[in-house]
Amino acid sequence: MQLLNAKKALITGGTAGIGKEIAVAYAKQGADVAIFGTNAERAVAVIEELKTVQLRSEQRFLALIVDVADKKSVEEAIQSLLAQWGQIDILVNNAGITRDGLLMKMSEDDWDSVIDVNLKSVYNTCQSLVRQMLKARSGKIINISSVVGLTGNAGQANYAASKSGMIGFTKALAQELASRGICVNCIAPGFIVTRMTDALTDDQKKGILNKIPMGRLGSAEDIAHTAVFLASPLSDYITGQVITVDGGMVM
Repeated sequence: MQLLNAKKALITGGTAGIGKEIAVAYAKQGADVAIFGTNAERAVAVIEELKTVQLRSEQRFLALIVDVADKKSVEEAIQSLLAQWGQIDILVNNAGITRDGLLMKMSEDDWDSVIDVNLKSVYNTCQSLVRQMLKARSGKIINISSVVGLTGNAGQANYAASKSGMIGFTKALAQELASRGICVNCIAPGFIVTRMTDALTDDQKKGILNKIPMGRLGSAEDIAHTAVFLASPLSDYITGQVITVDGGMVM
């Protein structure tokens, strides 16, 4: 059974890490997949990878180079995508950056850039797509937050604020759209093996593992599996929720 057969999905930050794995997982379930990213070389590589799991000859994959923090760029890209595809059934807001540092030393640029890419981008994409979803009376919006948005983390005031804001945004939008059959949910990953965690020292990783009851870091595939569930008909009665995928770290 292909849970997303012929559905049309848009994934921001889709050129690497969690975003790329969600794109692959959606393609394996039969979806047409479009990704937003800022690195053209990685975008091309992801499209080639999606073609290797293609299920239908008419299944389509697109990559657009978009600054998700820029509202006009997002609006133009989404209008272009709608002109080609007619509709978007699934939106995954995954784009995110970190600019870590203690607040007393954090520059205004480090604050603004994290808020703009991680949080304002969610406003940009959702506002650009919500009218089309309302007209269709269906849709799935999945926002990739973080357990840091639930717990906070020293040295990440900007990142924690952006991810916590995403959770509040999700709950508010879910209430606005529920009567039209549109589900809006959050996934809050714990510590997932990505380029970000590759930069941690062995001592830092050991300290993290001591906080995770399952005793291991998660994988991008763990998040992708949850994203498939939330995009599929299996979750049609779930909205406004935050699903932590963290090995039990936050209970």
